[in-house]
Amino acid sequence: MKLHHQIQNLIFLLTLLISCLSFAQDITVHDPVMIKQKDTYYIYCTGQGISVFSSKDLKNWNPEPAIFKEKPVWIDSVVPDFKNHIWAPDVSFHNNTYYLYYSVSAFAKNTSAIALATNTTLDPKDPAYKWVDHGIVIRSIPNRDMWNAIDPNLTFDENNVPWLAFGSFWDGLKMVKLSPDLKSIAQPEEWHTIARRKRTFELADTDPGDAALEAPFVFRKNGYYYLFLSWDLCCRGENSTYKVVVGRSKNIIGPYVDKDGKLLTEGGGSLLIQGDKNWYGAGHNSTYTFDGKDYIVFHAYEIKNNGRPKLVIKELQWDANLWPKF
Repeated sequence: MKLHHQIQNLIFLLTLLISCLSFAQDITVHDPVMIKQKDTYYIYCTGQGISVFSSKDLKNWNPEPAIFKEKPVWIDSVVPDFKNHIWAPDVSFHNNTYYLYYSVSAFAKNTSAIALATNTTLDPKDPAYKWVDHGIVIRSIPNRDMWNAIDPNLTFDENNVPWLAFGSFWDGLKMVKLSPDLKSIAQPEEWHTIARRKRTFELADTDPGDAALEAPFVFRKNGYYYLFLSWDLCCRGENSTYKVVVGRSKNIIGPYVDKDGKLLTEGGGSLLIQGDKNWYGAGHNSTYTFDGKDYIVFHAYEIKNNGRPKLVIKELQWDANLWPKF
């Protein structure tokens, strides 16, 4: 059993290392998020020191310097012997500052933390370009927490109060109120579960479990907060079963329901993206509005490239009942 987990770990790390390669009009990424500064789009994704790509047209992507040439010094106190392979960033612009949340974790453990770095520009050629690391915002510890501090997503409610959604496996996806400076949890603390799936009761608390969901992303539109999340398994090449489901709520903290009215905290979720004849699976999305158009960004495991995780950007439409569609 131990050998099986070691093999899975190796496959996962090799897949993510491959995902940092760049190809003309064809890049592979894992866990992409996107932002636009002036006339340039930037993609941030899982990779050594956080991988970065830029584009003027959403088609031709160029590699940019990683966020961290060296891992922040505090990380080894959370994840011993961390190799600077940082997961699932999230980027936002607020009060003239760019906020980049990112995840560090031991594989298949909730020995994890979400941290924050800030910058006043995204352009590496700008003399003001400098990422300042602010360290841990949230940390999860095995046998203490039944949640995992990875896959962050910052969002603001109608009163401009900041909230951080996050989570992977265990007992579901969480949301916590942040302090106004976005660097810590607000006091008194306010936590909510926003989505979960059924978990086998007999599993140990340290086991990620079989309730496969992660990567929450909240998008405000049409008078609703839409919660996108990924179900099932990523990072396994041809065995990847990743898919994206969605629910919505009038309140940022929920309850979120799917098209059938089923609560996302009771396993609900309306299917939006899944594998087909071209893709083994697809997921870990982010959603944005640029120049009056809505886009959904995600990675998908391409069949013709042996399950290589590739960047996919699609324009998002809305049906008569205000649900997202392609």
